[in-house]
Amino acid sequence: MRKFFLFLMMVFCCTTTILQAQERYQATWESLKKYQTPDWFRDAKFGIFIHWGVYSVPAFGSEWYPRQMYQQGSDEFKHHVATYGSQDKFGYKDFIPLFKAEKFNPQQWVALFKQAGAKYVVPVAEHHDGFAMYKTAYSKWNAFEMGPKRDVIGELAAEIKKQGLVFGLSSHRIEHWFFMNGGRKFPSDVLDDKFNDFYGPAREENETPSAEYMNDWLLRNTELVNNYQPQLFWFDWWIEQPAMDPYRKSFAASYYNKGLEWNKGVVVNYKNISYPDGTAVLDLERGKLAGIRQLAWQTDDAIGNNSWGYAAGNTFKDAKYVITNLIDIVSKNGNLLLNIGPRPDGTITDEETQTLLGTGKWLEVNGEAIYGTRPWKTFGEGPTESASGSFADQKKPFTAQDIRFTTKGDILYAIAMGLPATNTTVKALGVKAGNGTIASVEMVGSTEKVSWSQQADALGIKPSKNYPSQNAVTYKISLKK
Repeated sequence: MRKFFLFLMMVFCCTTTILQAQERYQATWESLKKYQTPDWFRDAKFGIFIHWGVYSVPAFGSEWYPRQMYQQGSDEFKHHVATYGSQDKFGYKDFIPLFKAEKFNPQQWVALFKQAGAKYVVPVAEHHDGFAMYKTAYSKWNAFEMGPKRDVIGELAAEIKKQGLVFGLSSHRIEHWFFMNGGRKFPSDVLDDKFNDFYGPAREENETPSAEYMNDWLLRNTELVNNYQPQLFWFDWWIEQPAMDPYRKSFAASYYNKGLEWNKGVVVNYKNISYPDGTAVLDLERGKLAGIRQLAWQTDDAIGNNSWGYAAGNTFKDAKYVITNLIDIVSKNGNLLLNIGPRPDGTITDEETQTLLGTGKWLEVNGEAIYGTRPWKTFGEGPTESASGSFADQKKPFTAQDIRFTTKGDILYAIAMGLPATNTTVKALGVKAGNGTIASVEMVGSTEKVSWSQQADALGIKPSKNYPSQNAVTYKISLKK
C-alpha cells in the first residue's frame, strides 16, 4: 500500500511539473496568444505616467528638445544657440549637471497620485535621449551616477509599492537609435568620439537597427525587469520595426514568465502593430476608440497639451476634461494613463496638481462606477461625438446630455458627463429598448431620492438641486430580475 501511495505521489508530481512547464511562455506568437490581461489592470482603470528627465532643464518646446536642438533651423536649434551657445561648445550632455532633482520627494509624489485616485504609476525609465533614470550596468549616463545621483526609478518603485499602488515603467530606448542624428550633420558634440556611448548610434530612422543595438535593448529591459519587478512595461512606437520581431517576442515571453514566478499579473503596453491582438495590451497615444473593444486597452494622455515633459509656456487640461474622458474610455473597456511632467528640481506644477486633485475628488465620490467595472451592451449615448484614433483630442466637450454606461455585477451605472439642469433621458433604458425593467435609481454619493420614470422610449430622470460632486453625476440602476 505504501509503495502504491509513493507511486501516486510520483505521478502527481510529474503531472504537476508537466502542467507548470506548459504554463511557461515561449517566444512564439502562438504561445503568447495564451496571455490573459490580469484583473488588476482591468480593474484599475486609472494610472499616472511620469515624463521626467534631463529635457526638463532647458524646458523649451517639449521633451523632444534633445533631438530638435540638433535639427538645423528648428525653433529649438535657434533657441539653443541664442541661449547656451553653439552645439559643439554646449551640447545636450551639458544639461546633465543642471538636472539636480534637489526637491524630489517620492513619498509626496505617490501620496498625490493616491489622492488623485490612481491605481498604478508608470515613470519613464529611459526616454529617447538615452539618459537612464535608474542605476544600470549598461551605461554610465544614468541618474545614479550623474545629475541627481539618485536611483530615481528604484526610489519610486519602492514608494509606489509601499503605498499600495502597482508599479510599472516605460522604456523608449529603441528610438535612441536615430534620435540624435541631426548632430552628425554640422559641428556638434555628437561628432565627438568621447560621447559615442551617450549620443550614439545616431543613425538614420530608415536604417534597420543593428543586432548589437537590439541585443542591448533586450539586455537593458531585462535588467529593468529583474531589478525593479514592474507589473507593467510600456513601449513607444518604434519597437514595431520588422527586425525587432524576435526581440519583441523574446522580451514578452521572458517577462510573462517572470510574472508567473512572481505570482503577479504583468502587462506589456504597445502601440500600433508591434504585438498581435491578445498577446499584449494596446495603447493609444493622446487618443481614444469610438466604441467598445472586447480586449482591454489603454489611452496614454498628458495633462500638458504641448509637452509631456516640463516646458515653459505649456498649457494644461483641467479636471473636467480628464474626468469626462476617463469615463468615456472606461465605458469602452479602456484605461487612462495620465501623464505629468515635473520640473528639474523634482516639484510638480500647480496646474497638474490641481487637475490631479480635482480628478481624485470626483473619483472619491463616484469611483464605484469606474474601478472594477466592465462595459455594458453599449458604451453610451448622447449628442457629442467621441474622438477616435491616436492623436485625437476630445475637442468638443461632453455635456450633461452625454451618457456613459459601466457595470459591476448586477448593477448598471449611467453617468451623465455634466451636471443636468434639465431632465435626463436615457434611450437605451426605455421599455422598447428591451434592456430590462428598472427596479430602482439612486444617485451615487447622495441620499437624496431620485425622481425617475421608465417610459416606452426612455428612462427619464429629473434634475437634482444638489449634486454630490462636480463635473459628472452617476446614477446607480438596479433592474428587476
